[in-house]
Amino acid sequence: MKAVVIGAGVVGVTTAYYLAKSGHEVTVVEREPKVATLASAGNAGLIAPSHSFSWASPTAPMELLRSITIEDTALRINPFKAPGMAAWGLKFLRECNAGRSVKNTLVKLRLAQYSQRMLDEIAGAEKIDYHDIHAGLLYLYRDPKRMEAAVAKWELIRDHGQAQRILDPDGVAEVEPALAPVKHKLAGAIYGPTDSSGDSVKFTRDLQAVCERMGTRFVLGKSVTRLLAKGRRIGALATAAGEAIGGDVFVLSAGIHSPQIARTVGVRLPIAPAKGYSATFPVKSDGGVVPRVGAVDEELLVAWCRMGDRLRITSSAEFTGYETTYRESDFRIIRKLAETLLPDAAEYEHGSYRACNRPMTPGGPPILGTAGYDNLYINSGHGHMGFTMACGSSRIVADLINGVKTEIPVEGLTLTAHP
Repeated sequence: MKAVVIGAGVVGVTTAYYLAKSGHEVTVVEREPKVATLASAGNAGLIAPSHSFSWASPTAPMELLRSITIEDTALRINPFKAPGMAAWGLKFLRECNAGRSVKNTLVKLRLAQYSQRMLDEIAGAEKIDYHDIHAGLLYLYRDPKRMEAAVAKWELIRDHGQAQRILDPDGVAEVEPALAPVKHKLAGAIYGPTDSSGDSVKFTRDLQAVCERMGTRFVLGKSVTRLLAKGRRIGALATAAGEAIGGDVFVLSAGIHSPQIARTVGVRLPIAPAKGYSATFPVKSDGGVVPRVGAVDEELLVAWCRMGDRLRITSSAEFTGYETTYRESDFRIIRKLAETLLPDAAEYEHGSYRACNRPMTPGGPPILGTAGYDNLYINSGHGHMGFTMACGSSRIVADLINGVKTEIPVEGLTLTAHP
């Protein structure tokens, strides 16, 4: 069977891998000149099932409201730059009640736990070194009251099989010696010992090479303008260059561009762009105190991890439409984190900076499975957890295409679960 995958981020390439491994003739179409150049290149590098909490929570509406007048909130919205997000925003608010928040969190957790196992399987089977570090992740708190509330909040994750330990400042320093000089600034942390980190770009590009050895064709630098339907099936896609690429089955894994492509055949996907900022610095080779354990500052919502000889730091989720512009001031929270917790970790004067959009669904779980047509499958909407959830999502979609029973339930992940 001829399978066409639209999008070559970590989600699209892992989809191609599983389909090629199943014996299909696979073509991947990507608008950028290389794979893994947009959201996959700007993430925090964390594989974090422990951090599967839905952003749509009872506290999120107030956080977004505060962001209109206060710049340093973790979730931000600019209504002047994102005027077309009203419908998505109403769906997001509907998901913010306590019951839906818990449900979405558990759907994400189930998928993230499964996906981490699939990632380890792929890396082991294909001998891919993606600068992965299996030393757990730290979720840091500065304020004792927030730490106390976090212990209660994280009980949900712990009760559903995700290992965690509660650490005082001395315990944090023991797990991550690089934080020992600043432990007095911390109230403690939740430690997820089975979480991990790595470089999603290296993983994706190494996996691309594996796919190509299995016969997968990558059509790069060609954007998809529309799908071409005939009856209940998609027959081909059209590129901006006027080329038509046909197939027996199509998988839409184009991130924030998925809704625009799906709309050409009348399929509506509730996915909106959430802009995040990332900075990458060379680690200090002499005299530096470089962290080995990835972490999230839960007060600033800034995440970081080491990727070989680089340190990646990311921050914020800003709803500003599809633009990816940035100013120097947009990285102030990253600089604040670096100055207060990791002052000797990297050569901060030699950083590279970027902003990218992550594809968010209102409730948080991605959209997997068929949509509108018998041979059109969606694998999109992973938000800020694309690297964490990619391999599991792609295995599920490949299993659905192959008519194989999925290893975990798809409840909460289909388009019908995202009204």
